Amino acid sequence: MADIDSPVRPAADAPRLPQNVEAEAALLGAMMIDNSLADDIIEMLEGQHFFEPVHARIFERIAGLRRDSMLANPVTMRPLFADDPGMAQLGGPGYLAQLTGSGAALIGAKQFAKQIKDLAMLRALVQVGRGLVDRAMDTSESVDPRKQIEEAEAALFGVAGEGTALQTVKSFSAASNAAIDLITRARNAGGGLSGITTGFDSVNSRTGGLQRSDLIILAGRPGMGKTSLATNIAFNAAHRWMEDERRGIAPTKSAGAKVAFFSLEMSADQLAMRILAEQSGINSEDLRMGNIGKLEFAKLADASVDLANLPLYIDDTAGLTISGLHTRVRRLQSKLNFQLGLIVVDYLQLLQGSGRNSGDNRVQEISEISRGLKTLAKEMNVPVIALSQLSRAVESREDKRPQLSDLRESGSIEQDADMVWFVYREDYYVAMREPGEPGDDKHNAWAEHMARVHGLAELIVAKQRHGSTGRVMLRFESNITKFSDYDGPGYSGGGE
Repeated sequence: MADIDSPVRPAADAPRLPQNVEAEAALLGAMMIDNSLADDIIEMLEGQHFFEPVHARIFERIAGLRRDSMLANPVTMRPLFADDPGMAQLGGPGYLAQLTGSGAALIGAKQFAKQIKDLAMLRALVQVGRGLVDRAMDTSESVDPRKQIEEAEAALFGVAGEGTALQTVKSFSAASNAAIDLITRARNAGGGLSGITTGFDSVNSRTGGLQRSDLIILAGRPGMGKTSLATNIAFNAAHRWMEDERRGIAPTKSAGAKVAFFSLEMSADQLAMRILAEQSGINSEDLRMGNIGKLEFAKLADASVDLANLPLYIDDTAGLTISGLHTRVRRLQSKLNFQLGLIVVDYLQLLQGSGRNSGDNRVQEISEISRGLKTLAKEMNVPVIALSQLSRAVESREDKRPQLSDLRESGSIEQDADMVWFVYREDYYVAMREPGEPGDDKHNAWAEHMARVHGLAELIVAKQRHGSTGRVMLRFESNITKFSDYDGPGYSGGGE
């Protein structure tokens, strides 16, 4: 992100940077005349938005005094500038009194402040452009043009973000209207669903769906099916959007979403094969090996045609940085006319931090990544599902159900997440403990236990800002990597 710093004075023959020093002086004078006006302006500007460095320091001193509930005028501020060399060049602390001489900005002060901020953004844009040109002129072998483009886009979006700070402040009326919209949406959906659907009634009932601006961490040990569940949710949301569109339901009222799936581990065709296996009901291994007959191939073709317009976009670029992920999401959001509704990242530990030496401290890097994912969710106003690994500590316990302390490498993942889900399949562990020979008592007890838990999975909601925690039972068909709602008899799990 480009910093809006007070620039170094250009050479005499250099182009004049966007500025209005007179507007800065008038605004500072008005702030010292009317401190209640100063309190409003402090929320709109920062010292770095001023072109004249002395003006930047005056603003910061005014802001500091007002935050301490002290009077800010030429008299109270005079001692603060007694030794300021920049102020000495302007005639000394008496310059403060000169600023209050006209009161030109007392009327229309906010317009003055907006112009000062806009000019600062233009200067930042010039800075980004100059940096881009300088880096583009470097033709050494170590230069990565694509990375330069991503960095330039991030810098440009950073400049654009400077102008949106005031938009994040909402009146209670605006916030309550948004809350009423969510309640109405949940009511119209039959209750229980106020966000994007997961495709599972039991999960929707527990969570209310996937809420905008939420970061959802979906974690599990290898073999639990977390990628399968994430793929199922992504498909369900995209398919609901497609079906709602066919029925003429407005996008703002759809419980579905256009989905961006960032797969840092599996390729796009492998993910697509999983979805085709799920929808056609054909064993995924048979699909991969090509062991299908004419009837199965016809099913596959029908599923492929039905899903031709599925709004699910897969990016399988390996080694993405968190800033690169932000850039790609913004591009896709723009391409989709700002209708992107859900982001899935598989998985968090395969992302890289943006710092050059980020790999030196992995815990710090993971913290940066988790914060970046939460920031992405808030900036795009969409739910972000990020898959995560769990530590091996799970395997050393008798009860293999994951806990929040098992989240790998950083406690910041738990802190940044709005929801944390764990996938747990007891049959995976029971299958590994098959004893003795078939027919003996131990094996019979094992077989009975296996029959009770086979094909069942638990989605453990370990953290939820919006509601209660708990467990949701799901059914899992491993041959087609498909999860579905479980409507069977009660399940207690537990050991043998």
